[in-house]
Amino acid sequence: MIPSSAILRRAAATQRPQLLSQGRVLLPVQRATARTGLLVRHLSATIPVNNTSVEMSLPETVEAIAIDKTGDVDVLEKKKVPFPAHGPGNIVIKVAYGGVNFIDTYYRKGLYPIKSFPQILGMEASGTIVSLPTDQAVLNDEEYKKRGFKVGSRVAVNFLGVHAEFASVPWSKVFPVPDNVSLLTAAAATLQGLTAVTFLEEAYRVKPGDTVLIYTVAGGFGLIMAQLAKHAGATVIGTTSTEEKAAVARAHGADHVIVYTKENVVDRVLELTGGEGVHVVYDGVGKDTFLDNFKLTRRKGTIVSVGNASGAVEPVAPLKLVEKNLALLRPTMANYIYTPEEARYYGEKLFGYISSGALKINIYKQYPFSTQGARDAHTDLATKGGSTIGKLVYTIGGEV
Repeated sequence: MIPSSAILRRAAATQRPQLLSQGRVLLPVQRATARTGLLVRHLSATIPVNNTSVEMSLPETVEAIAIDKTGDVDVLEKKKVPFPAHGPGNIVIKVAYGGVNFIDTYYRKGLYPIKSFPQILGMEASGTIVSLPTDQAVLNDEEYKKRGFKVGSRVAVNFLGVHAEFASVPWSKVFPVPDNVSLLTAAAATLQGLTAVTFLEEAYRVKPGDTVLIYTVAGGFGLIMAQLAKHAGATVIGTTSTEEKAAVARAHGADHVIVYTKENVVDRVLELTGGEGVHVVYDGVGKDTFLDNFKLTRRKGTIVSVGNASGAVEPVAPLKLVEKNLALLRPTMANYIYTPEEARYYGEKLFGYISSGALKINIYKQYPFSTQGARDAHTDLATKGGSTIGKLVYTIGGEV
């Protein structure tokens, strides 16, 4: 904000000619009163009412984890890039932490399209609000008002391009963080947590008595899925690569864990389900495991293709579903939180689970906000059968 002395000098310069033209000379007390009035009028014009709008000088450039082309981890760099386009309906946050996800590797490899370079990576972050929307239609929107956003509010965001010092995000993709949830936890929970709560409710509504199979159950997403499926009353079967990971998965709600390096997944699932198979399978592995799902899912069951960790799934003919009347989905969380109402509903549901203690978020490691930190995180995340248990997070600005 401009210092008050400068405000008064500017204001007095505009008022003095008017007073002289009227032949008026002010006494010291009158001048003091006039100065106070000018200051109050200036502040009234520049300070927002009820913190609904704040003018801010946006940075022209930001430090970010970005790429100039698609490729292996060596294309990742921490570099100075232009601050992304900022719309009047956006909220700007000072980023504290950035969650690392498989979707970041998909963009980096070129599996998902990129419009232009340089491209800031990252779909998930947490931080504090430094600037609110200026669009009056947004400020008057009832859904916007329900979120209670203010400058300084602690929030999490789900939007491409947020692994940077500052991020500009459409307001409906910004989620309030409860006071008893840290920004570190929020950055680790948002993308995978929203995916879990939407997929367990809409891709297939898990209910008491269901048997659920979750691949790579000891990863960040798998541990969230296991806890919430168990919370919904299901029997949870998971797969992982080591006994150490299996123990962690059991501690987070998995009833049975198949170590796929030692056991045949299809045979073991059929054994555990009396030959019937599971009601639903959530498969984030992709290419390497996809066809097995048709063998281990029961009649009228559901296959939910969650991700492509081992590569994209090859096309499959609809007739493949006929044998057991199976349902096959490849949903995206973004289409389950498409409207502001949906985003608020699922955001409140996710952070309600975390705030109440029903959902624990495991953070495997924090990585520095640097070129090497980014390359290490992507490498660790994508290494098949690697040591990661839980979520990977960049420390960007840190907790304030």
